Amino acid sequence: MSQQSNPQTLAELLASLPEEERIILTLHYLRSKSSRDIADLLAVPERAVIVVIESGKARLKGVLGL
Repeated sequence: MSQQSNPQTLAELLASLPEEERIILTLHYLRSKSSRDIADLLAVPERAVIVVIESGKARLKGVLGL
């Protein structure tokens, strides 16, 4: 991880994500909600939540250089 070339905080990284990813990743990782719980809360298919979690995680890894 290259902290010196990319000194963003977690809050800044989350804020930079598209709204849908930001909401779902926040619920999943910071609020410890399961994909089923998030799907129920947002009234969307669980598979859609799983896809957003996977793509959001990949986006964050790319930004962090992991």
